[in-house]
Amino acid sequence: MKQLSVIDRILLLFTAILAAYQIAVGIDGVDAVPLWAYTTGFGVLLLAGLLLLIFGFEALESQLVMVVSTLIPLALSVGLVWEYLSAWRAPYALFAGAGFGLVVLTRLAGASRGATITLALVHGVAGLTIFGLPLLLSLRGDVGPGFALVGIGGALIGLGGLLLLFLKLGRPVLSQRMILTVLPALLLLTISAFVAGFAAGA
Repeated sequence: MKQLSVIDRILLLFTAILAAYQIAVGIDGVDAVPLWAYTTGFGVLLLAGLLLLIFGFEALESQLVMVVSTLIPLALSVGLVWEYLSAWRAPYALFAGAGFGLVVLTRLAGASRGATITLALVHGVAGLTIFGLPLLLSLRGDVGPGFALVGIGGALIGLGGLLLLFLKLGRPVLSQRMILTVLPALLLLTISAFVAGFAAGA
């Protein structure tokens, strides 16, 4: 597996710093549930950056890392739905809890194709929520136009998830080396879009 280069380490370090910054400054004017959800999402992003820095890309092979990483899109999407789609709060929270539970159970049962499909479905719904909802809110003028960057961040993290998913399925869109080469930059672009979006448009 590809080893971390100096550039990879710098990109991952800045990813961790931005995630820590977002946790520290928080998001103004939100209720306790979305604040907790956003903090969880950025906290896991911080943890992911640090784990990759310490253990290298081998950390991606860990079942625990795969399970915990599911909290990033789930937590961020729960925060967005809770804050902006009040009628969907309970159904989406139920989906998020059940989805995370299924990911844990299927992963404990072994890294089978069923576990990968479950992971893909849960990530897919959460990723589409993070991508689509901020863009829709920005287009309708419910939030500032800069909030669309949160959707861009959602698209970027979804792209990274898809690349890793197809790699695990044995049908990589790009070579493993190419995916691991672009992953640190993709993570930094993702967290940058999230931080800028929440700061500019909320």
